[in-house]
Amino acid sequence: MKTLNSKLLYSYAYILFTALILVWSGSFLEWTLTEYNTQFSVFVILMYKLINDFWAIVILGIVLFPLLWMCSVIFKKRVIIIFQVLFLIILFIQAALVKYSLTTHVNLGADLLGYSYDDIYATVTTSISLSFITILPLLILIGFFYGVYFLLKKRVLPSQILIITILMVLLFGSLKLALPNASNEQFQNKIQYLTTDIINFQAEKHRTNANLYSRNDYPLLEPSSKIKDVLKPFFNITETKPNIVIIIVEGLGGEFIGTHKYAGFTPYLDSLIPKSLYWENFLSNAGRSFGSLPSITASLPFGDKGFLEIQNTPSHISLISVLKANGYTTSYFSGGSSKFDRKINFLEYNQIDNEIDESKYGSAYKITKANDGGFSWGYPDEEIFKKMLVSIQHKKSPRLDIVMTLSNHEPFTFPNKETYLKKVDSILNSRKVLKISKEKVIEYKDIFASLLYTDTSIKNFMEAYSKRPDYKNTIFIITGDHRLIPIPQKDKLCRFHVPLYITSPLLKKTETFKSVSSHWDITPSLLSFLINNYKMNPLKEVAWISSGLDTAKKFRNIHQIAFMRYKGKIDDYMLKDYFYSAGNLYKINADFGIYKVKEDLLQEEIKDSLDKFKNLNAYLTKRNKIYPDSLNIYGKLNFKFSKTELTTIKKLTKGLDFNQIFNLARENAFNKKYKTAILLCNYILNEFPNQNDARTLKGRVYAWNKNYKKAESTLLNVTKRNPYYSDSYSALLDLYWWSDQDEKAFGIYKKALQNKLTNSDIGFKMAKAYNRLKNTNKSKIIMDSLLLKYPDNKDYKTFKKSLN
Repeated sequence: MKTLNSKLLYSYAYILFTALILVWSGSFLEWTLTEYNTQFSVFVILMYKLINDFWAIVILGIVLFPLLWMCSVIFKKRVIIIFQVLFLIILFIQAALVKYSLTTHVNLGADLLGYSYDDIYATVTTSISLSFITILPLLILIGFFYGVYFLLKKRVLPSQILIITILMVLLFGSLKLALPNASNEQFQNKIQYLTTDIINFQAEKHRTNANLYSRNDYPLLEPSSKIKDVLKPFFNITETKPNIVIIIVEGLGGEFIGTHKYAGFTPYLDSLIPKSLYWENFLSNAGRSFGSLPSITASLPFGDKGFLEIQNTPSHISLISVLKANGYTTSYFSGGSSKFDRKINFLEYNQIDNEIDESKYGSAYKITKANDGGFSWGYPDEEIFKKMLVSIQHKKSPRLDIVMTLSNHEPFTFPNKETYLKKVDSILNSRKVLKISKEKVIEYKDIFASLLYTDTSIKNFMEAYSKRPDYKNTIFIITGDHRLIPIPQKDKLCRFHVPLYITSPLLKKTETFKSVSSHWDITPSLLSFLINNYKMNPLKEVAWISSGLDTAKKFRNIHQIAFMRYKGKIDDYMLKDYFYSAGNLYKINADFGIYKVKEDLLQEEIKDSLDKFKNLNAYLTKRNKIYPDSLNIYGKLNFKFSKTELTTIKKLTKGLDFNQIFNLARENAFNKKYKTAILLCNYILNEFPNQNDARTLKGRVYAWNKNYKKAESTLLNVTKRNPYYSDSYSALLDLYWWSDQDEKAFGIYKKALQNKLTNSDIGFKMAKAYNRLKNTNKSKIIMDSLLLKYPDNKDYKTFKKSLN
């Protein structure tokens, strides 16, 4: 067996010391740029970070040592170059994680597993675009690495390296044992935290999975009469069911409202407080947007990585599905892509009537300016509200309209930004008393300007809506999805603190509540109010994760509230006036602040409650035990596959991504294997309901198989989902051509023209259709326009010649 020579070992040690120096440099930079809200002095924090970095490099060196031996056998002289490149990659990852932490004020952990490649790409490209400025830090890192490496080799003898290593192990080992607080997550090395958090997440999954089959009941199921109607005393009840408008505001934390720490930049929302039912100490159940929709509209548990990420959606009911069954027109409006976080899958399951995302806006609306990399989150808040007001003009009442705003998010790009930056300056120069320093406002000026823009957008929307005849019979619910991330938080509870407003002309009295409730409580209370006071179909049993809003005026908490800080991490829990987070216990005061306490028995009790919730969460979502299928007349999966079909799908799609699966479906369709092609299309659509290519191919396959009715309904579904997707119009024209439905063909052509879809394929087909109906003049007009664009197209020339 070959042994490593001393020269190679010392070179490896020099690489490790180089990595340690660079990691320490990064931690020092992070330390200087971070505002810490802890009881520790800044110098103690720096020491903690240096200790953790040292042990992270030591562990990394030990873990990679067997790889070093293997590479020395295989690559021999090139092994050092390979390990230099390897450690450069590791250091680049460490630097990226430090950048993430500086932006979000949390370490990246197992939540990384909860996002698809597309979601990660979309998130990263909002704040980073490829340019020399973004590449420069990488070049500096490479230069710094080799500079330090060769300097150490030149100035430090191998014998000195050995002595220094022994001394540092003794020193940092003693400090690690003597200072248990050094293990606090915010002081940990970034790569070490990411790795251990993923390991802990997988271990937690394994542990909760072990308890899945110890029961077979539906623990949340209860009579709907058990949910108390707490809203009735505040409302005038009318004969007509009220419209419901839910506005979920991106990043709207409670700290930015009223008299809280960062208040002063939401004047309209502040003015709503005395005109509304207002919950001052309200909470989101997740630290990011993925948790808001299922929590607010369905009071659902989390699953492993958020309810939206569950591939086979468990049976459940929601505000959307129940109101739809009671005659409501249900709509969802967003400026971004509804496939992000798989929101579209949730909406489709609950049979939403209208889903409006970025694909349905058209040229009349202005999209948010893209960054240098060409990425844009979608349409800004003002445009979302405009689109909603236009869309509901011809929608049947009563309505449920859900709006998710977008602009108050990195990179904080929105229309007329300079105007709102000047408004921030005006506030700073006025006599308005702020609770934060002028320097802090200037540091985060873009964010405060963004808050002003969103606040103005909501104001303009509400004023426009107030002119509608149905305004007097509409209830508005406004809340934040989670607290803004880039501005430092005062404590761990702050991440979940959001406002809740219920405002309406139907209110007979207003009130501010200090009692604690969460997103989980909105739907139980709202449905209880509607069912008990309006003509609604009886809903015998419900299954909510919480019991409804608490309308006590004084501070109290009657709920047990779990939180998913990010995808995959349920480590925060509230019981009574205590908050448990990452193994620490905090007392909540009447101002909704927290301070650390040491009450071992109580801490153990709350930890047990959290563990029970984790087991319940796993049982409900993995065993499909939220709401019985036999009772559920509301929700609907897109497609249910038989065991035989699942076996076929598994066999055909092994090792393929969804783009490759689509290509396989198309290949089967061309080879007249229509059944297999449709099966693969359905498999794609179950995961991506708005995958226009797959749905259009499915419609074409039905047409090729002469199933014209199914072909038509499938293709019309595509035009409804995305009115600006030209291939669906082209497919419909083919269908109507084959089935001699010329009038329908003209109707589709006119719709394509209205949506400015005048591509050559659509035009050529319509020219042929007009010619078939002996309307040669119209056919010539279309062909003349096509030949102006494509003068060398032989098919166009030949057809035009045949018209003469």
